[in-house]
Amino acid sequence: MEPEERSEITEVAKEALESLLVRLGVEASVVSEAEPPFEQGTEASEVITINVTGDDLGILIGRRGQTLAALQHVVRLIVAHQMKARVPIVIDVEGYKQRRYSALQALAWRMAEQVKEREKQFALEPMPAYERRIIHLTLADDPDVTTESTGVGEVRKVVIMPREP
Repeated sequence: MEPEERSEITEVAKEALESLLVRLGVEASVVSEAEPPFEQGTEASEVITINVTGDDLGILIGRRGQTLAALQHVVRLIVAHQMKARVPIVIDVEGYKQRRYSALQALAWRMAEQVKEREKQFALEPMPAYERRIIHLTLADDPDVTTESTGVGEVRKVVIMPREP
């Protein structure tokens, strides 16, 4: 994507998010980031990252990040409609996604160690697709364990299993 186009899309996304925050009655600042430090699967230059800062913004994150995911989805739809283009947009609130990413990696490594010690599979709690993906990618190069998603819809979860010899 060209720098001018990226800049225009970023402005549309910021304006859409600011408008939504005003309508929600949430006082916050909206800042575009240079690059996402953790988004995988897409080239960083193609992803537009917007961070929301302010006081007491837990309401924007919601339970297990569900509200934040919905807010991000709505902003993506608005931008796609206005710009006639689909662009990966990541919205973060006070670094929540980065903290969650790190916590999921740590969880994956911890559970993988337990699976290795006990030689028995372990199923994690149900989680959204992007969180399951973090677990899969974190353990992809581990020679002793493998991962698999099981279940359907909201109850889909990752199972960590000992790798067959």
